[in-house]
Amino acid sequence: MRYQPADSLESPRFAGVRTFMRLPHLRTLENVDFVVLGIPWDDATTHRPGARFGPEGIRRVSIMLRPWNPYWDVKIFDYLSGVDYGDVPVVPGYIEDTYARIEAEFERIARAGVTPIAMGGDHSVTLGELRGLAKVHGPLALVHIDAHLDTLDQYFGRKYNHGTPFRRTVEEGLVDPHRSIQVGIRGSNYGPEDYQGTRDLGYELITMYELQEIGLEATLERIHRRVGPAPCFISIDIDAVDPAYAPGTGTPEVDGFTSREILRLVRGLKGLNFKAADVVEVLPALDPGEITAYLGGNLIYELISLLALRKKEGR
Repeated sequence: MRYQPADSLESPRFAGVRTFMRLPHLRTLENVDFVVLGIPWDDATTHRPGARFGPEGIRRVSIMLRPWNPYWDVKIFDYLSGVDYGDVPVVPGYIEDTYARIEAEFERIARAGVTPIAMGGDHSVTLGELRGLAKVHGPLALVHIDAHLDTLDQYFGRKYNHGTPFRRTVEEGLVDPHRSIQVGIRGSNYGPEDYQGTRDLGYELITMYELQEIGLEATLERIHRRVGPAPCFISIDIDAVDPAYAPGTGTPEVDGFTSREILRLVRGLKGLNFKAADVVEVLPALDPGEITAYLGGNLIYELISLLALRKKEGR
């Protein structure tokens, strides 16, 4: 049994229950190469709430995604079987309990040899994902695409929120910071110690200002050189994109990627040995025309396409 989207020439796109890309909604890891799953959690956000509805919003618009990716000339489901795995059953108001559930789910998926691609939720969820994945793969390299560092030590005396996960991941030994890189960081900060703090953790940092100087190709060369063949995790905060193109997010920052640029960046990650990925911080209530959700869905589509290319090329 192989799983693929419903045929839109047999059943129109606007019909049926909303799942990602019209994949079957199944809680199975048998005969599956990848799963898309939601983590509807935003209790750790520090500004505008509502990203808990991100998975629902992305699923709703993803019905437009089709199985052939013309950029790569790859028909995804000639090479992959995938399902919409549903949502992690988060515990509203209790981040430690929610982390335990995310961790258990991701460990289960990884042990089955399946690649999980998650829809957030706020960026705090990535810590739970990496806790589960590291139990199977060991410390992973991290490609973190974001406007913000998310390496604060604490917020109002609390260690867990969407501004702290990538400090906790180093402290807990979940990522190898010397194989990890943060890309697209920009906007106002509390002081130069913020940038220095992330470098002190071991991360390489390419700010948006540097990226604009060196260009996208040089940025991709540095990402590939940094990560190398290591198993890695790709984490994309939608606020890496300029709010002109992705207004539906909780902590927007001007001077970000265009839609075209971030798609080029993600396509340029071809060849990385990524074991899982997420796209987080989509906030449908502030998303006119659903343009942010469309972009989030297309980024996931490109990540799935990279998995199909890996199979097509026998890697």
